[in-house]
Order: sequence, then structure tokens, then C-alpha cells
Amino acid sequence: MSAAERSGPTGVNWARRIVFGVVLVLVLLVAGTGFRVWQVARENDREPADVIVVLGAAQYNGKPSEIFTARLEKARQLYAAGVAKTVITAGGKKAADNFTEAQAGARWLTRHGVPASATLPVGEGSDTLRSLRAVAGQVKAHGWSSAVLVSDPWHSFRSRTMAQDLGLEAWTAPTHSGPIVQERSTQVRYIFRETGALLFYELTKSPADDLFAAMLG
Repeated sequence: MSAAERSGPTGVNWARRIVFGVVLVLVLLVAGTGFRVWQVARENDREPADVIVVLGAAQYNGKPSEIFTARLEKARQLYAAGVAKTVITAGGKKAADNFTEAQAGARWLTRHGVPASATLPVGEGSDTLRSLRAVAGQVKAHGWSSAVLVSDPWHSFRSRTMAQDLGLEAWTAPTHSGPIVQERSTQVRYIFRETGALLFYELTKSPADDLFAAMLG
């Protein structure tokens, strides 16, 4: 055995070990986050709360998209089951739109049996975090504290994390119908996307939309 071998790892070997350790930690972090995204997506909490919050999605001149409709239908079922007495619909609008996502959602609910007095549209926010900030403000202004969040399965963990960071006692009852859950390839794609978006939020406390905007502009 040479003197170099007897003296233990060289500087190069130590560098390799450090790099390997960092890569391993990152892989475990991503894998663990992805698992939590998948795990929370499978939850369906019907515990009573102060409000049901439906996170917005695309709408077309007041008509909710298929994805948004699936969320609204889930919220309608929760309301009918007595989970909460108020349904908050969230989401703003683009400059050319006639309706906010919140307005479109509230209109759909009232047309499907939820009393208008039981709906509360909060038409602010162009992404999940900004919409939830507006919702949290309304929840606290009414003296409420707990909320059941309704969104797509893969979006549930990130939205719950944001809501809890905003001071809400929040849990999730995601949809299990609609175009997002119909194909396995779509499910995998959304899990990867939500894993990245959640890690970015945890690191920066800002929505991933800001990253995409910076990259494009």
C-alpha cells in the first residue's frame, strides 16, 4: 500500500463525496416532496369547517372550464353534505375577460342548487398564492378560521401549504373526476409540475408563476 493510500481520502475524493452527498440530499428532497404531493392528492377530508374554498381555473365568458366545473361540483357536494355553510369561490380575471373566475364559479353554484347567500366570490389573484391571500383576508374579516380547500388532486398539497402559511386552518378535499385525473400520463406530468412549484415556493415564498415570468421577460 502506498503512502497516499494509507493517508486516507485525497482532496479530490472528499470533493466527490461532498458532491455525491449533495446530489443524494436533493434527490431525496424531490422524491419526498413528490410523494407528499401524491399522498395528499388521495385525501378526501369532509371534516366540518367554517368555509369551503374553491380555487379558480379557466372560465370562458362566465362558463367554467371542465377542470373548474369538476372543482365546483365537488364543492357543491361538500356543501350539500353540510361540511360548511359558505362556499368561497376564488380567482381573478384576465384584462379582456368579462367575469372573474370567482364570479363564474359562484354563478355555477347558484345554478346548481347552492343559495346565492351561501356563496362568497373573491375575485382577486392571478395565481394560487395571490388568490389565497385575498381569500385569507376575507376569511379573517368574517371571523372565520378553518377552510376545506377544493382543487385538483395534485394541486392540493401546495395550496394547503400556502393557506396554512397565511394563517388558515386548512385541509383538502380534492376532485377525483375531470380531465386531469383521467389519464395516467397526465397525472404523472402534474405531479412533477406541482413538485417543482412547491419546492420553488418553499424556497422563495413566491409563486412559480413569478419564475416563469422572469424567464420569459
